[in-house]
Amino acid sequence: MRSGVALSGGAVVALLTLIGLPMLAILLQAVFPGLTRGDFSAPFGAFAGALSNPELLGLVGNTILLGVCVALGCLLLAAPLGLLRGLTHVPGARLWDVVFIIPFMIPPYIAALAWIMTLQPRGYLAQTLGFDLAAFLFSFPGIVFVMVLNLFPLTYFAVARTVEAAGGRFASVARVFGASPGRALWRITLPLATPGLMASLLLVFALSIEEFGTPATLASRTGFEVLVTGIYTRFSDWPVDLPGASVLSLILVLLAGGAYLFQLWIVTRRSYVTVSGKPVDAEKARLGPWTLPVLGAFLFVGALGVFIPIGAVLATALTRTISGGLAWDNVSLVHFEAVFANQSGALTALTNSLSLAVGAALITGAIGATVAYVLVRTRLPGRRALDLLSLLPNAIPGVVVAVGLILAWNQSFWPVAIYNTPLMLLLAYCALLLPYPVRYATAAFQQIGENLDAAARVSGAGLFMLFWRILLPLLLPALGVAMLLVFAIASRELVASIMVAPAGTSTVSTFVFGQFEQGSAGVGMAMSVIAIFTSTALLVALSVATRRF
Repeated sequence: MRSGVALSGGAVVALLTLIGLPMLAILLQAVFPGLTRGDFSAPFGAFAGALSNPELLGLVGNTILLGVCVALGCLLLAAPLGLLRGLTHVPGARLWDVVFIIPFMIPPYIAALAWIMTLQPRGYLAQTLGFDLAAFLFSFPGIVFVMVLNLFPLTYFAVARTVEAAGGRFASVARVFGASPGRALWRITLPLATPGLMASLLLVFALSIEEFGTPATLASRTGFEVLVTGIYTRFSDWPVDLPGASVLSLILVLLAGGAYLFQLWIVTRRSYVTVSGKPVDAEKARLGPWTLPVLGAFLFVGALGVFIPIGAVLATALTRTISGGLAWDNVSLVHFEAVFANQSGALTALTNSLSLAVGAALITGAIGATVAYVLVRTRLPGRRALDLLSLLPNAIPGVVVAVGLILAWNQSFWPVAIYNTPLMLLLAYCALLLPYPVRYATAAFQQIGENLDAAARVSGAGLFMLFWRILLPLLLPALGVAMLLVFAIASRELVASIMVAPAGTSTVSTFVFGQFEQGSAGVGMAMSVIAIFTSTALLVALSVATRRF
């Protein structure tokens, strides 16, 4: 009994420390502007100042506009491809699925930098075709373009899987009863695809309004500021405006939360159940004379989303100088040599990222398994609140979590100094990525019968022995996949790394970002190649682990 209470208490303390405390710090700082000075006067004074600031309307409007335009862009680009993938026999369909996963392996800020190298004056487009598109790239449409190419796979896979699950049989029945192909698509197929489509678009919207790398990389030349960059500016520029950043963080949380609530409202208005009884094979149409145009569309999107960015990253990493351009005598491995020679602290940054990612994976794995056990195996009062708290980072932008951690741990009353140490990075990664191990472990525990617990206790095993010898081996496959995912994301995370990294401590993401600001694009892209191919190897390992277990 005592061990069970200790386990539950540990889970509660871990969640409150990682997630609850930062969120509370943001709320208190927003309510009491003088909190850092111990002054609790003038409550809600920061709200009046922030809400009356003429910049606020522009930041909020730009944020919503960006999220809506990126979501519409993904709808227009990816939904037709998803419908074709789910309803027709697209040649090489599995290969295209693999190609369209690759944008997830390219961190958004690296993709944005790759497009800069391609479209800027004297960029790769100008060197090959004689003209550049810098005016387009460094504009609002350019920001939307880059973000759509990074996020369109969410809509593509959601639509493809949704219509493939329903199959073409319902549309075929409609055709039998006289419906035209267009009417069957509009009245049958598209309504059945609504849940997956809306879920993906709302997720795209949420990810767009919280994305930092692309707006920060491109907006500096366009003057297009959003809430995320506004929050960062209030923390990085003097005078530091903590209350203003906290208010903007709360507004960003409200926007993200509103997107999730709207998604729930859409998908719960009616039933979309289409499968009952024995499953049947999906019926897919032949493309016939449309085969080549469809393949051309897939190839065009694949080139924009994958081949051009990857090619730009490799070209920059493999050319000795940017001014030398695309020429065989300019090809060199000098930038990779610089990385492994620790030039500008490159190898140190790589080591920091890998070690912090390993630490985050181990810590979140341990906490995730503990929290999942409490949620599934105990009758702890308030378990639903605990479950909601564990999911909160998925609904809260990363920049907000970073702000909360800064406000929570930059206080003089803590007995141990955590702020301005590498522990802040570790805390940030754990807070942002904890939902993955919790969800995976919870699903695994739900599949493990409780009779194993009872048999172990009858045999005299305590809670620790039960967990170590019985539950953990059964849990390890799912938990291992989640920890691998945490490692992959943490090793290249940008926004929290920039905001909470102490002076003198760099990671892969901050190193790449800094190299471009200093004009050393080649070394930055060499590091990007290492990051991308590391992510690819981890994705392959994740796929193998999933199939094995």
